Amino acid sequence: MTVYSTIFYLLSLLILGSTALAITRPNVVHAVIYLIFSFFGSAMLFYLFGAPYLAILEVIIYAGAIMVLFLFIVIMMKLKKAEERLFPLKQLLPAAVLGAFYIAIGAGLIMSEPGSRIILKTAAADPAVFGQYIFERHWLSIEIVSLLLLVALIGALILGRRLKRIQAAKAPEGEL
Repeated sequence: MTVYSTIFYLLSLLILGSTALAITRPNVVHAVIYLIFSFFGSAMLFYLFGAPYLAILEVIIYAGAIMVLFLFIVIMMKLKKAEERLFPLKQLLPAAVLGAFYIAIGAGLIMSEPGSRIILKTAAADPAVFGQYIFERHWLSIEIVSLLLLVALIGALILGRRLKRIQAAKAPEGEL
């Protein structure tokens, strides 16, 4: 087994583990953070496969923009918080283990010998050519996704305002 196949299997396990933790967390904010770990693992997998541009897009679009939107929606919905510490020990340990694995794998990718690579057929595309291809052939898909994100944002805003009105109606006279 080569170094790259070992890194691939470790990354796969980390992606599956962090996604499973994201699904099983009762706290929505913690679930979003574990999903960010999963997206960073996917970006490292893209980089391992020789697609650094896709790795950067994964980090910028998914781990950056989409997760910020998810956190914004969670904040707008103002979900009730559990009465516990900010980071319980049972949730801190998996996050620390996943972080250590990601650091170790990233260091392994950076410090690996260039001569130990398996030569793959290069399928490189200039970002301008890639963007032109996407916006010429798949423009409808991009517009649908942007419309869905806009609808989700408006829905979170409406839910947040509705909850605010309900809380204001339940509050005693002169208190908010």
